[in-house]
Amino acid sequence: MAATTAVPGTARPRGRAASTGRAVTKGRERVLWREWARSLDRPLTSYYLILGTGALLIALGLVMVLSSTMVDSISETGSAFSTFQKQLVSAAIGLPLMILASHMPQRVFRLVGYPAMIVSAALLLLTVFQGVQINGATRWLDIGGLVVQPSEPAKLAFALWGANILARKDELRELTEWRHLLIPLLPGCGLLVLLVMLGSNLSTALVFLVTFLGLLWVVGAPGRLFVAMFGLVLGLAVIAIAIEPYRMARVTSFLDPGAADPLGADMQSLHGLYALGTGGVLGVGIGASREKWGFLPFAESDFVFAIIGEEFGLLGTLLVLALFGVLGYAGLRVAFRVKEPFPRLAAFAIVTWILGQAMVNVGAVIGLLPVTGVPLPLVSYGGSSLVSTMAALGVLLALAKTEPQAQKALEARGPSRVQRALSWLGLENAAASVNNRGAAPSRRATTARGPRTANPRGGGTTAKHRSGPVPAGDRPRRNRRR
Repeated sequence: MAATTAVPGTARPRGRAASTGRAVTKGRERVLWREWARSLDRPLTSYYLILGTGALLIALGLVMVLSSTMVDSISETGSAFSTFQKQLVSAAIGLPLMILASHMPQRVFRLVGYPAMIVSAALLLLTVFQGVQINGATRWLDIGGLVVQPSEPAKLAFALWGANILARKDELRELTEWRHLLIPLLPGCGLLVLLVMLGSNLSTALVFLVTFLGLLWVVGAPGRLFVAMFGLVLGLAVIAIAIEPYRMARVTSFLDPGAADPLGADMQSLHGLYALGTGGVLGVGIGASREKWGFLPFAESDFVFAIIGEEFGLLGTLLVLALFGVLGYAGLRVAFRVKEPFPRLAAFAIVTWILGQAMVNVGAVIGLLPVTGVPLPLVSYGGSSLVSTMAALGVLLALAKTEPQAQKALEARGPSRVQRALSWLGLENAAASVNNRGAAPSRRATTARGPRTANPRGGGTTAKHRSGPVPAGDRPRRNRRR
């Protein structure tokens, strides 16, 4: 047998190569992580994150409305696209509003807050007496054949109005007392909540109250005051649930799942869970939902998240949650980066409204909360909700442009397409005047300087001075070398 001799140190190069490869891999990962972190530090990151996530959620919503309403639309109108066409028209109305709002200065939003709040309260009051009752709730108003839900634009109106109120008090240094924190913010919120509750709409009232708490949180309210207001909100919710039998039945079935009635009040929540369970990880495929065939009530609005889970599976639901998470991150990024109080308060209020409503909707679908009538923003069926939320996204886009670095980047780019269009129409002076009103006045006054003219020989020349031109004979002589 031939003897084999082992050469010492032959295995070491392999170990060194493996360790070197690992170090190179870790180095590449660090470089990629640093590049990704740098991409988030770009001036217009917040703007593009809001725009991208909003567009994806709107597109997903249109697809899911079409998928979840095809069966009911065929049975009611004979066309599978009748309900989808209404949602598409609402998106077509909300798109120019979002674009227009994204190019407005913040002064316009501050001026719009008061009249929008008054109009919203008037429409809600009119809904109480002349509203359309559907499924036992009076939430809709028929205006010339167009059925709208006034509580949806009221959410945006309250966010802008409340942000303007607190921003003005902050500019006047009046937020040191609890009375200035609550008045008139609390009475305004209470009025909207009262009008909404008269129409049996507890879910929207909770959205108003959550937005109110969000404004108090970001403005820096004392801990005792915030806890007291939070307790007040919980107390009002308990009273509103106790006085209505159907709300009490929902809470009772939520607290005792074993006594759930699959053919009664618990039918919607149970079939929502059935849809999520049927979808599994990857889903049954788009358009292949079984629960939309008359088993799951309101599959296109309140429980559209369940249809997403059935057709796209767990991955689809996680994608939707990730999109809302990125949208919330971008909105909070705007709120923490701007320097002025109104953009910070308005951005935080809008993010609180959208994310709070999304959390309540998803929590009701997956069984963590009792069933409510809150739609999933930008995804659920409903023209009033879609248009109002798209307008709110336009406001967020406009506020994202007020970040210090974003302003410098936009100034370096030059005029935008909207500004060019205004110049073609001869309205660039009007746009400039609006922007100048919104900008802070300069402390140093400047005077216009005319063109320089050549003086004839022998004539007196002039020199610049703080108090005006100085004659040549009064100027001090310079020490010149001869």
